[in-house]
Amino acid sequence: MGDGEDFTVTLTKKEVVATMLPMQEQWLPLSNLDLLLPPLDVSVFFCYKNPHDRSVNGGDDFSFRSRVGVLKKAMAQALVSYYAFAGEVVGNSVGEPELLCNNRGVDFTEAHADVRLEDLNLYNPDVSIEGKLVPKKKNGVLSVQVTELKCGGLVVACTFDHRIADAYSANMFLVSWAEMAQSKPVSIVPSFRRSLLNIRRPSSYDPSLDDMYVPISALRPPRAQQPGGADHLISRIYHVTAEQLSLLQMLATSKSISYKRTKLESFSAFLWKIVAKTAVVENDNKRICKMGILVDGRRRLSSGDEDKAAVMATYFGNVLSIPFGEKMIDELKEKPLSWVADAVHEYLEGAVTKKHFLGLIDWVEAHRPEPALAKIYCSGSRDGPAFVVSSGQRFPVSKVDFGWGRPALGSYHFPWGGEAGYVMPMPSPVTGWCTCTA
Repeated sequence: MGDGEDFTVTLTKKEVVATMLPMQEQWLPLSNLDLLLPPLDVSVFFCYKNPHDRSVNGGDDFSFRSRVGVLKKAMAQALVSYYAFAGEVVGNSVGEPELLCNNRGVDFTEAHADVRLEDLNLYNPDVSIEGKLVPKKKNGVLSVQVTELKCGGLVVACTFDHRIADAYSANMFLVSWAEMAQSKPVSIVPSFRRSLLNIRRPSSYDPSLDDMYVPISALRPPRAQQPGGADHLISRIYHVTAEQLSLLQMLATSKSISYKRTKLESFSAFLWKIVAKTAVVENDNKRICKMGILVDGRRRLSSGDEDKAAVMATYFGNVLSIPFGEKMIDELKEKPLSWVADAVHEYLEGAVTKKHFLGLIDWVEAHRPEPALAKIYCSGSRDGPAFVVSSGQRFPVSKVDFGWGRPALGSYHFPWGGEAGYVMPMPSPVTGWCTCTA
């Protein structure tokens, strides 16, 4: 796609879309794993080509007005099941966030951009997406912006409160929203059973969790901005082909094992080497580079229990842990990719278990009501670079079809402003991987 950066977005209409059925007001507590998330907003966007003269769900045209009507109606239907997205986050008596499910609704904005889809500079989302095509969430839990492009294409974008949903949960909603738009039965009905993440009695956790998570009060004060903004994080979108990924897997697999390293392990190991190689820090031979990998605990928590596995597969909320490893920069530069991949596998092993997630739930309980955070998120460049690789491999880009075709591109957008970098590998709607980095 092109180099278009200098374009104007005009907001043409804003309204609130609530559920299509009356909802009884209720409180939904956040789970212990939700409480590990600070108040961060995450965006996701989908770019659609001009569908030309096809008809919308039996209608007469694919005009902007018609497509917007389909999106609003389908959202009102989807929110009946995904009522958490129509609520508000409020503080309880001890200062912890809770979700008030009051059908406040979703802010829905219509807009027009004087740019063609093929001219969008999607390589640099800081200038083409941020502040233009994804909405700023001012109220509620979820905001939506639908932007008509000069070519007749469309950008559908959402911004949601990360404390309420992880990417897995947001993906469920996106697929259900698209299914409603095509008058299909919903394939996944979300579960809000917080009891699935209850603490154990007696509770216990491995001391290693104290090295992975930290109460907010124990954090060091933020670093002063470096002169000239040299450490400013920027967002980029890259495309990695399936062939390149297969090559990385081959290089990341040592001869001492009889199976291939996973795509995620191989790609993460490659990134770890690249970040170390390009690090600009004083005395880099004595500095370390940290990398965390986000792990989804749904399958781990239901290990060996088929009934719980079925429920956990539909669980709406955060079920995440972020184990991380640290190595000397010199080692990461000099050692082969297979050595780095072995290191990735080693530190992941302890976090991909039921025991780890049960312990993490208990760890949060032991520190409540004080908020806590994953240490890797506040591991800036004092000691060396740090970054997190997220879990976007299940990003359902090909399933978010509202009736006018699959997206030409879909991506998460997460300019969160932390000290550590953030990378989200996602599948391309065509082939290979599309990687959003910050």
